[in-house]
Amino acid sequence: MRSFHPKFLVRLVRSKADLYAVQRLRYDIFVGELGAANSNCGNEPYLETDLFDQHCIHLMLLDCALGDTVDKQIVGTYRVLTEAGASRVGGFYSSSEFNLSSLLKSNRRLIELGRSCLRPAYRGGNAMYHLWQALADVILEEGAEVLFGVASFSGTDVTELAQPLSYLSMAHMAPEPLRPRSLTLEMAPAWQLRESEIDRLTAIKATPSLIKAYLRLGGGIGDGIYIDKNFNTTDVCLVLDTQKMNPRQKAIYLRK
Repeated sequence: MRSFHPKFLVRLVRSKADLYAVQRLRYDIFVGELGAANSNCGNEPYLETDLFDQHCIHLMLLDCALGDTVDKQIVGTYRVLTEAGASRVGGFYSSSEFNLSSLLKSNRRLIELGRSCLRPAYRGGNAMYHLWQALADVILEEGAEVLFGVASFSGTDVTELAQPLSYLSMAHMAPEPLRPRSLTLEMAPAWQLRESEIDRLTAIKATPSLIKAYLRLGGGIGDGIYIDKNFNTTDVCLVLDTQKMNPRQKAIYLRK
């Protein structure tokens, strides 16, 4: 249960025990709550893992008011894959869903963000703000110029998601030189509405908070969507050029 007065602390994973706490949190949310197939690539039960984890930087959001162990305190996480990490593991996670050629040919310094999640009681408040503030340190340390990664809508029925997906494609496409393309672009006619059919307020309300945060910062999406049946999600690829970030929102989210 969420503490009445949360005491937030964000830090990096520093040990195997820390990583297990992150993976247990992801299991609770992605598998237990959202119905994803368990992608555990190890032997430990109730962990959500993949081959990328060992090559990533992991941020942990802790509410120190919840107890005296990481397992009790952890309420959120964010995963960062640098170009060096991607080189070690054989590529970026997003490349399994999107063609990243435009990004890879841009000669810009890239980092991939993913596996972001918060416990239900911490959504809609300032918990994500704390994660983004910590993420700013990683961005600066890595000299990242372009942030990107897969972001998800819950569910795989694209007709139910037609409003937000069509609105994003109409109003928030990433610049062509940095625009990833879905590996399943032929699916577009199944969900694409005409501009006259889009209700902006309905679309925005149906868009996950994380995606809206990227849009406020000046981010955009790639071309097309990807249905991830294992995770029971409909995915878009978000791209954010740090040199073109909204100054006001940058000051809020990434003030350092």
